[in-house]
Amino acid sequence: MRHTAWMFLLGIAIAVAAGPLGHAAPMIHMAAAKATMAAPQLAQANGEPIQMPDVDRTAIRNVIEQQLQAFLRDDGTAAFSYATPSIQGIFQTPDNFMAMVRGGYGPVYRPQAVTFKDIISLNGAPAQRVIVVGPDGVPVMAVYPMQQMPDGHWLINGCFLLGLAGSDA
Repeated sequence: MRHTAWMFLLGIAIAVAAGPLGHAAPMIHMAAAKATMAAPQLAQANGEPIQMPDVDRTAIRNVIEQQLQAFLRDDGTAAFSYATPSIQGIFQTPDNFMAMVRGGYGPVYRPQAVTFKDIISLNGAPAQRVIVVGPDGVPVMAVYPMQQMPDGHWLINGCFLLGLAGSDA
């Protein structure tokens, strides 16, 4: 499996640097610091499925599907609403968020096909694995770390795109 998770963090840095934010430099440094931690986290992305109630599995899938549908409609406000407060804090606006997605996440921005796989533990939190075929016809594994909010609903806490080995597709 070829790790390309740094794209997510690089996307954060690019989107923040390109956006109309007066405090871009600290955000870029934060993204660079997180990038150094991404590889060990993603080493776990090939983990064993975790047990969780079906209601939570369904809710997680629904949130990801709704965000993918929002991307297809170019509805930045809706897509942004499915991200955790920490992700929203990084991007500040739906426009910044969508610029990052369009610039670095073609497979999830304009998927040709989506296949939900299992939910694994990634640093102690559930992460939904999804095979996404991008506009170029190349399948990738999208790993979505999820976070349950205090009221019980689930939000997306990032997305890592991983290249697939022949047997993973």
